[in-house]
Amino acid sequence: MSQASLTMKPRIQQQAMRAMFAARKQVFVDLLEWDLPVLEGRFEIDQFDTADARYLILLSPEGEHRASARLLPSIAPHILGDLYPHLCDGEVPRGPAIMEISRFCLDRHQDAASRLASRNQLVTALVDHALREGICCYTGVAELGWLAQILRFGWHCEPLGEPRGDRGSKIGALAIRIDRTTRASLERTGIYTPLSLQLIESREPVA
Repeated sequence: MSQASLTMKPRIQQQAMRAMFAARKQVFVDLLEWDLPVLEGRFEIDQFDTADARYLILLSPEGEHRASARLLPSIAPHILGDLYPHLCDGEVPRGPAIMEISRFCLDRHQDAASRLASRNQLVTALVDHALREGICCYTGVAELGWLAQILRFGWHCEPLGEPRGDRGSKIGALAIRIDRTTRASLERTGIYTPLSLQLIESREPVA
């Protein structure tokens, strides 16, 4: 993370958050047709967007949203633990060094090459954030097609149980182990990418 992002003014962080919530609405509600709450007809915000959540947001040089993800502490309310614990063969992984990735969002107004670059830079930001913050594991819930992509990225990722049907599609839970070898593993598959987009890391509570 650059020094600029460390000293980001609250107003710019709030603008980035609004752009992220608007992009989430366009992707998850308008495109994927998930049944999610929408605020003011523009912003997808749910019960997990609380003061506990952290956000990684990638912006274009013009300040437009390109990609983002929400991180939730596994020892607080989160999607896997509260809504989908049955996707795990055993106990839901929990601990102070375990975070859940959710709302992995790639802006829909990108061509294929830009979308791929944004995806790789968001994965890179997630790994660097984990190493810097002492996060040893990410968990998550994903539909089968996206789950298969995540498993092929090259990091130490494993399913937590068999995927199961959910509203016409199959979803599964996964765990991603992060350690000092993760960067090199993602470099070998071409996923790990130096950031060219602007990274904003925010813990701003939702008003």
